[in-house]
Amino acid sequence: MTKKHVLITGASGFIGSHLTDQFLKSGYAVTGIDNFVTGTKKNLDLAFQNPDFSFVEQDVCRGLNEANFLLIKKYGLHGVLHFACPASPIDFDKIPFEILAVDSVGTAHTVELAMRYDARYLIASTSEIYGDPLVHPQTEDYWGNVNTIGPRSCYDETKRFAEALVSTAIRGYKLKHENGVMKSEAGAGLNGGIVRIFNTYGPRMRPDDGRIVPEMCMQTLQGRQLTVHGDGLQTRSFCYVSDLVQGLLKLYESDIKVPVNLGNPTERTVIEFAQTLNQISGAQSKVRHLPARVDDPRRRCPDISRARKLLGWEPKVSLEEGLTATLEYFKCNP
Repeated sequence: MTKKHVLITGASGFIGSHLTDQFLKSGYAVTGIDNFVTGTKKNLDLAFQNPDFSFVEQDVCRGLNEANFLLIKKYGLHGVLHFACPASPIDFDKIPFEILAVDSVGTAHTVELAMRYDARYLIASTSEIYGDPLVHPQTEDYWGNVNTIGPRSCYDETKRFAEALVSTAIRGYKLKHENGVMKSEAGAGLNGGIVRIFNTYGPRMRPDDGRIVPEMCMQTLQGRQLTVHGDGLQTRSFCYVSDLVQGLLKLYESDIKVPVNLGNPTERTVIEFAQTLNQISGAQSKVRHLPARVDDPRRRCPDISRARKLLGWEPKVSLEEGLTATLEYFKCNP
């Protein structure tokens, strides 16, 4: 039997590299695509040891040249997973237009490729599409409370646009490019899925990406105070990356076309997270409060009833177990 071949964008990033490893482990052939804006080739060390892995350095916003994808010639194309997008607060400030491009233009190019091969498609959306939610916990039918002109809008609004593009294709419109312009045609519809990812952490995160887990882990290892933005009573739900990629594989292999939340439904305040980190590390670092970030959500927690019912999925790794592994990674990769 020929292998099923998938194309993963953002393959050298934090989640993308773990996703690549998971698909290879599950018997797929994988073509990884990345332009290294935020990812690193080192994240793919394990993948490069696998003969069923091929890598193409390319910006998906410039289109997808199939001549570069050697595994398409060998196996065809079973699926496209679009996971290319910088996702940290530091990136929102430094490269907002690149973020806007990859989830708009990049999404259009990847959807078009998937439809050309009648391939399964999965778009990485985010809990950020719920904004600073007025509904708690957040269910997939909640439309969100988003500031369209705030500093985070380059990320959350482009993810909302990506969902709109994918859901439009699912409803039965075929996407074509003519002279660089998107055109609509009647079609059979995209076999697409939408995953809304909640706060995920683990090895291969960038130490300096500004998110809570790497920021506090590095501060702990360097003997510094733990910086908390705002009063620290804002909540997050921390999902270890191995749990997430198991859910992503299940969603990809299903025929589910409605959005699905994937995350850990155990809600913790940022202060509680800092206390847990101190307990694990034994550092007893003091907390230093900084001004709150603009539009930072006060509460963030997924309702994963749909994932439990349709996928039989829920996270298994405790925060204590996951943080121990993550701290060890940052200790070895400062």
